[in-house]
Amino acid sequence: MRAVIQRVTQASCAVDQVITGEIQQGLLVLLGIEDDDTSADIKWLGQKLVNLRIFSDENGLMNKSVQDVDGGILLISQFTLFAQTKKGNRPSFIRAAKPERAKPLYIEMAQYLSTLLGKDVQLGLFGGDMKIDLINDGPVTIIMNTKDKENY
Repeated sequence: MRAVIQRVTQASCAVDQVITGEIQQGLLVLLGIEDDDTSADIKWLGQKLVNLRIFSDENGLMNKSVQDVDGGILLISQFTLFAQTKKGNRPSFIRAAKPERAKPLYIEMAQYLSTLLGKDVQLGLFGGDMKIDLINDGPVTIIMNTKDKENY
């Protein structure tokens, strides 16, 4: 499981000009899922996301988590995080889980994050042609991979 995490002052997702999810201060999380990802990956990554101290405290230091600032999370499924570009110029997405495998894990992650935050996580539309609007705060952008936990 791969995630691109962006600290935002606001973010929204629209499909066909209809907002599917939006937050003010919080995290925009782009989530890529592989075939061998499991609930254990969700638990590890979910805990990291809600406890990641990347929000400023009163001294301007990154010491607060999304929970500490009562922020929101906008979770977007993004299979392109597993693009392979080694051969040629057209990316291959063979490592990304097929929708029938990925969608239940995406939903499970959303439910787990909602439980941890104590409020609903905002969502994109799985498999939809989404338009993401955001203001990256900082900018702060972090990439995590559950297959490389020792470095995260």
